[in-house]
Amino acid sequence: MEEQKKSRLGLVGGQAVLEGVMMKSGSDVNLAVRGEDGKIVTSPSVFTSLRKKYKICGVPVIRGCVNFVESMMLSMNTLTKSMEMLGMDDDAPETKFDKWIMEKMGDKMFQIISGIGMVLGLVLGVGLFLLLPTYATKGLDILTGGFISPFRSIIEGLIRMLIFVAYVWLVSFMPEIRRTYEYHGAEHKSVACFEAGMPLTPENAAKCTRFHPRCGTSFIFVMLIISIIINSFLTWDNMLIRVASKLITLPLIVGLGFEFIMYAGKHCNLFTRIVSAPGLWMQRITTREPDEKQLSVAIEAILGAIPADFRDEVQAQLDEVGYVREETTPWVDPKSADAAGTSPDGHTEPEA
Repeated sequence: MEEQKKSRLGLVGGQAVLEGVMMKSGSDVNLAVRGEDGKIVTSPSVFTSLRKKYKICGVPVIRGCVNFVESMMLSMNTLTKSMEMLGMDDDAPETKFDKWIMEKMGDKMFQIISGIGMVLGLVLGVGLFLLLPTYATKGLDILTGGFISPFRSIIEGLIRMLIFVAYVWLVSFMPEIRRTYEYHGAEHKSVACFEAGMPLTPENAAKCTRFHPRCGTSFIFVMLIISIIINSFLTWDNMLIRVASKLITLPLIVGLGFEFIMYAGKHCNLFTRIVSAPGLWMQRITTREPDEKQLSVAIEAILGAIPADFRDEVQAQLDEVGYVREETTPWVDPKSADAAGTSPDGHTEPEA
């Protein structure tokens, strides 16, 4: 039984989205969302990593940078798709400005808006988590007459952590974010249920922990800890050079953080427990206890993404306990349906 649990560790990961969960294992991706009608809508897809195409992308540290970029891309695409699956794009009435934008830009509009959002997000991120802590620490150093000089990198890192914690805590009061945090908890619990070798049912998943060492929250904290160590070797004499150096060393920090997260996901010892502790504590904010319906969505997401080697075994467990899966509906992209001459419900439209 213990060997069975170890063989499942690190095989499946996921992400909470709007009213749903995305699960990924290898190249298999499955997105499950609970629609306004109460039914679960699923959308399986394939995402092949560059690590499988090019050997250099699988080299330790480098693979972490590749994974980070790919995860960001997959995350944005998944969030956009979850909005489309919920029909959020059709709720708002179309204005004259919307019509003008669509006429001028067409389908490129959403790509442009996403691009602008990404740029603004990067600017905000660099300002809050890179520039502000550095200049705030420099200001404190001047105010104290150089008293904190030996501890500047540590103080800078602590300020960055405080900003991150405050940001995550404040947005948690938004109803939509709080509900997404509940799905985040459902994602963790279903993954923990699978890794424990238990039958994938809402009842079993509810018993599992909602804190996971491979979570993105833990990854960020690990990077913050690593950045304190690496940034301690960077100059404080010239602030522009320091900021530029931090940008240059960011890929190294991301790569090392990824290697630790992968190691911590499969090993439980004193070292991994100490380094993982801040991220696991932070998950008390970024995850919430899900209800049975949210767990059902997460389970449908993971059942459509688990490796082929485990599918028969998992199904046999469900048959043994008599679990009846909730009925799901495959999602059909309206754009693809129109291009193929079909309606969103999948029926072929008659030719004119």
